[in-house]
Amino acid sequence: MSRLRCCARFRAAISIPFHRRLHAQPPPGRCLDEAAAGPLCCCLESRSVVRFRGPDTIKFLQGLLTNDVLPLDAQLLPTGGGGDSHTSYIPTPNLNHRSAPPIYTTLLTPQGRFLYDFFLYRRPRADEKLNRTGSGPGSEEPEEPFTLLADVDAAVMDELLDCFKKYRLRSKVEIDNVAREYSCWQRFGSNLCGKAPASDEPEALSVGWGKDVDQAGVAAAQGNDLGWRWFKDPRLDCLGFRGIFPANSTPPLVEADKEVNEQHYLLWRLQKGVPEGSTEIPKGDAVPLEYNLVGLNAISFDKGCYVGQELIARTHHRGVIRKRLFPLKFVNDNGEEMQQAVSPNSDIVDYASNKKVGTVTTALGCHGMGMVRLADGLNLSSNLRIKGREDLTVRVIRPDWWPVEWTRLQEQRSVAAWS
Repeated sequence: MSRLRCCARFRAAISIPFHRRLHAQPPPGRCLDEAAAGPLCCCLESRSVVRFRGPDTIKFLQGLLTNDVLPLDAQLLPTGGGGDSHTSYIPTPNLNHRSAPPIYTTLLTPQGRFLYDFFLYRRPRADEKLNRTGSGPGSEEPEEPFTLLADVDAAVMDELLDCFKKYRLRSKVEIDNVAREYSCWQRFGSNLCGKAPASDEPEALSVGWGKDVDQAGVAAAQGNDLGWRWFKDPRLDCLGFRGIFPANSTPPLVEADKEVNEQHYLLWRLQKGVPEGSTEIPKGDAVPLEYNLVGLNAISFDKGCYVGQELIARTHHRGVIRKRLFPLKFVNDNGEEMQQAVSPNSDIVDYASNKKVGTVTTALGCHGMGMVRLADGLNLSSNLRIKGREDLTVRVIRPDWWPVEWTRLQEQRSVAAWS
């Protein structure tokens, strides 16, 4: 067995214990309002990288995944610059830069249940990058196979590879674990929320591509064959920036005193109500619409068929979703935060009727996420507790990013009942 394969297996073997530690350790502190002092960055040890390479890559993934991956096809990109809601194409003296933004998507079971989530990145061509000196466009290179990099859950790497290879059949696509070569990073914080990437933070998008970059960023981008950069998180603007970078280097724009462990990012997501990976979205059991994956831009209803599409389309068009994943906060009767008092899989009950209304799926400190019936989660008069802990109150929070149509009808009923 090669050294590369041994290391890959070792990393996969330790990823599941790491996931357990990530969700079990004491929280990094109180609410992340301190992030206003500057963007925080972390290397996502719970994530790994898979490479798809070959002429059939787009066709292969388009028939499997819930989102439309055709925009990642280099042949479909505009020839003269352009832009979209997540990424701005920044012209420089050296190059009119063009690059497709990443896509967030999922793979489902044939019954429409969640299996894995992915962030897909397209590898840029040589003429979309600066040369090694940074003085102009990259030179023409021998034609290379089309390549996509996928940011995936490290805990399920081996079974994910086996699953894709089962679907591959005769498709001309290679699927490889490249966890040793690349790392996944997140840049987040309250002062990054809702910023327009072109006007307020051009450095995050232009590193390695032209002017207005610091020397550390230029050095990181030169001498490699990809042209590394940060992208707006394809799910929500409030999540900041995300990227894949060489495993042996620190990404540009990462300040030494702002690099934190992954628990800070987990706490940030809990406060926003954003699940990620198979630990927080139960593999083989979760219904994607209940975990708000439509609002996180993981599902397209305009593309063709994909695995599990029938249940997703039917549920979406009927519009009947009785429970959703909510952010939670745990406090006592005096409103004081209860740290590390709740564990995942704890039942949430209505205090008056003692009837179960939901389940805690993830918890860290006094924050968590839980699957709660909409009727109870949006009811202004609900008094929700953890089963067996009558002294612990569960506050259910409606995220700001939720579309209004998700809750309009239920809120009208709740207000009518309250009045």
